[in-house]
Amino acid sequence: MDLGISGRKAIVCASSEGLGKGCAMALAEAGCDVIVNARTQSTVDATVAEIAAATGANVTGVAADVGTPEGQKALLAACPSPDILVNNNGGPPRKNYSELDREAMINGVVQNMITPIELIQAVADGMAERGFGRVVNITSLSVLMPIEGLDLSSGARAGLTAFLAGVRPLYASSNVTFNNILPGKMATKRLQGGLMAASKASGRTFEEVEQAQKDEIPAKRFGTAAEFGNTCAFLCSAHAGYITGQNILMDGGLFPHSF
Repeated sequence: MDLGISGRKAIVCASSEGLGKGCAMALAEAGCDVIVNARTQSTVDATVAEIAAATGANVTGVAADVGTPEGQKALLAACPSPDILVNNNGGPPRKNYSELDREAMINGVVQNMITPIELIQAVADGMAERGFGRVVNITSLSVLMPIEGLDLSSGARAGLTAFLAGVRPLYASSNVTFNNILPGKMATKRLQGGLMAASKASGRTFEEVEQAQKDEIPAKRFGTAAEFGNTCAFLCSAHAGYITGQNILMDGGLFPHSF
């Protein structure tokens, strides 16, 4: 399917690996000019080269911490008028809520709520003026189903979701949409780290822990960055203009619900 976004400009935050990279790759395959972002220049350069070689797209790298005002300025300097914004950022590490101090909580909210809101503030009006805009926020299954130790991440991402519920109606008539993708257990480095920690804590082998977690998922496997990226690309497409304010759950059926 032609997604109808060839030549569109896309900023994909934290996109040197994992789900962000999957989104950047899929948007590049759709013909977008893509801004790839990570904190280190060497990582950015490697990802830019890989995506450009695989897709032939125009890919630009920005080495910056998107959670800082300086990092956001660098992204917007590279792409002042994006048509697509994919908000992504690393979440705070797994920790018992009782161990979180004030600084940690503030940092978590900045990473996963304030930063995407600031970027939306910077680009949404321009999208509306041009009559096309797609904002996709990568949040988490934990917004719907709490995950032990991820209370700070869950709270911040849920706050972003609730905040934007009042923002999205302001832009719908201008063909600017806001949607969230909620990943469950995806085959990423973050998941691998969690599996290793669980293995160490339980005394079971990594393979035993991995298989046990797969067995909990009706699909009996972890999701892939490519699947995630293609879903993101469709939400950014010309065909998705009537989809806004949705939480798209990608978890292989893990979260039990009827509606």
